[in-house]
Amino acid sequence: MREKLGFLVCVWFLLCGFCFGRFVVEKNSLKLTSPESLKGVYECAIGNFGVPQYGGTLVGTVVYPKANQKACIRFDEVDISFKSRPGGLPTFVLADRGGLIGVMRASVENGGAAAILVADDKAEPLITMDTPEEENANADYLQNITIPSALISKSLGDSIKKAISNGEMVNVNLDWTEALPHPDERVEYEFWTNSNDECGPKCDSQIEFVKNFKGAAQILEQKGYTQFTPHYITWYCPEAFILSKQCKSQCINHGRYCAPDPEQDFSKGKKPWLWWDYVTDFSIRCPMKEKKYTKECADQVIQSIGVDLKKIDACIGDPEADVENEVLKAEQDVQIGKGSRGDVTILPTLVINNRQYRGKLDKGAILKAICAGFEETTEPAICLSEDVETNECLENNGGCWQDRAANLTACKDTFRGRVCECPVAQGVKLVGDGYTHCGAPGSLRCDFNSGGCWKKTQDGTTFSACVEDRSQGCKCPPGFKGDGVNSCEDVDECKDKVACQCPECKCKNTWGSYECSCSGGLLYMREHDTCISNAARAEYSWSFVWIIILGLATAGVAGYAIYKYRIRRYMDSEIRAIMAQYMPLDSQADIPVHHPPRGDI
Repeated sequence: MREKLGFLVCVWFLLCGFCFGRFVVEKNSLKLTSPESLKGVYECAIGNFGVPQYGGTLVGTVVYPKANQKACIRFDEVDISFKSRPGGLPTFVLADRGGLIGVMRASVENGGAAAILVADDKAEPLITMDTPEEENANADYLQNITIPSALISKSLGDSIKKAISNGEMVNVNLDWTEALPHPDERVEYEFWTNSNDECGPKCDSQIEFVKNFKGAAQILEQKGYTQFTPHYITWYCPEAFILSKQCKSQCINHGRYCAPDPEQDFSKGKKPWLWWDYVTDFSIRCPMKEKKYTKECADQVIQSIGVDLKKIDACIGDPEADVENEVLKAEQDVQIGKGSRGDVTILPTLVINNRQYRGKLDKGAILKAICAGFEETTEPAICLSEDVETNECLENNGGCWQDRAANLTACKDTFRGRVCECPVAQGVKLVGDGYTHCGAPGSLRCDFNSGGCWKKTQDGTTFSACVEDRSQGCKCPPGFKGDGVNSCEDVDECKDKVACQCPECKCKNTWGSYECSCSGGLLYMREHDTCISNAARAEYSWSFVWIIILGLATAGVAGYAIYKYRIRRYMDSEIRAIMAQYMPLDSQADIPVHHPPRGDI
C-alpha cells in the first residue's frame, strides 16, 4: 500500500507537474431592489452544493413560508407551491438555518422555487454551507439539486422577514458575474481530491464527473484554452503513531505522506489531458471495491496511455526511506492557501483562476464555471453551445447593428451575454458604435456596402449614392433624386423638361439618364442641346480646324518676331561695348575736361 501512494503521485508529477492559509468563504452579490427601505447590495455565501450561476444573474421575488420554515419536509406535502405565475418573477424561498441541507434543498426545489436563501440563526461572519456527513442517508439528495443557494446574515434575514410580514414585496438580484475572476483568454484550474473510491455518494459522483467531463476537459486543454493541474490531498502521521497499523498501511517515507489506499492520480507537463484517460481507465480496470488495485494493474493502465514506467519508479524513489519526497512535499505545501485562495479543506475542491468553486460536481455546472473564467469574447465554441448558455443575438439581433442584405451583424454572442462589436467583412475591420452604424474606414468606405448609402443595379448598370470625399455622406447621383440613404428615384428628364428641349428634338427617358434624337436626319449635340445638319456639322468642323491652324500660325509669327527683336538688342549692346573701348560715344560727352590755369603758362 505504501508504494502505491508514491506511484500514483509520481504519475501525476510526470503528466502534470506542480501547481501553485486559510479557509475562504466564496461569496456572490445579493442586490435588494425593493422595498425602498432595504435597497442596497449585500454579500452572501455560496453553498457547496447545487448549481451557482457563475458569470450570470438571477432575479426573483422572496417568499418566507408560514409553515415548514426550516424546509425539513417537502413543501408539496403541506400544499405549498413556489411556482411563479406566467409573466411573473421566479420565486426565491427564504428558509431558516437549522434544517438538514439535503432535505431542505430537495423540498424547496420540489416546490418549484428557483433559488433558496438560508438565513443564519446567529450573528456571525458568513460561512460556507456544506453537505452532510457521507454516511447520512440524505447525502444522495445533493446529487439531484440544480438550483443555487446562498447563506445570508441573520440581520438581513430578519429585515427581509419583517418586510414580508408587513405585506411588502421583496425583490432580489443574485449576481455571480464577478464571483470568478475572468482576466484573459485562458482559464487555469485545479482539481483537488483524495484517493478513496469507497466514501459513499460523494465518491461515486466524483468518479462519474471525471468520466463525463473527460471529453470537454481534453478538448479545452489540447487546444490551449485551459491549463489544468490536478492534486491529491495527503497528510502526515504523527511521530508517536508511525509504527501503528494505520500509518504503516496508509503512509510512505516514514509517515510523511499518508492517504486512504490510493486509487487515482494527476497529470503534468506537455500532456496534462492524459490524467483524464488515466483516472477513467483506472476506475474501471483497478477498482478498490473489487480489490484489484495493485501496482501491476496500475502499470498496465500507465503503459496503455504511453507513460514511461522507469521515470515513475525514479520519481517514487524508496518509499521506505526516512527522507522527504520532493513531489509529495510540494503537494502538501500547495494545499495551503495563498492570496485570494484559501486552504483546501473540502473534498473534492475545484479551483478556477485561483478561486475555489462552490457547487455541484456536475459536468454542466463545472463547464459553466470554467466558461465564466474567460475574458468576454475570448470563450471557446464549447462555451457557446445551446446547453451551456443562451444566445442573446437570436432575439432582435441583440439590439445591435445589422445589415440583412450583406448578412452581417455586430452582435457577438458571449457566455456572459452579448456585445455589439462591428464585424470583419471582406478582410476589412468595420468601424462604428456597433449599435447604429458599422462601415469600412477611409477610402474603403464606398467599396464596402456602398458606405451604407443607396445602391442599385439595373439593366447591367450600377449607381451608388456614396460620396467619396471628406463629407463621407450619401447623395443621389446625377439623374436621381432622394435622400441617398434609403432611396434614390430616377428623374424623368423628358417629363420635367430639363433636357432635349430644341424644336427638332425627340426625348426618351432612361434609368438614370435620357436619350435625345433629332428628326429630319439632323444630329443632336448634347453639350448644346441642339440639332444640326450633317453639312453644318462638317462646315463647323472645318471652320474649327482652320481656326486652330490660323491660331498656331499667328503664335508662330509672334514668337519669331520676339526672337528677332531680342537678338537685335543683344547684338547692339555687344557692338556698343566694343566701340566704347576705342572712341568716346555720345554718352561720354558730358565727362568734364580739366585745363591748367593761364597764369602758369
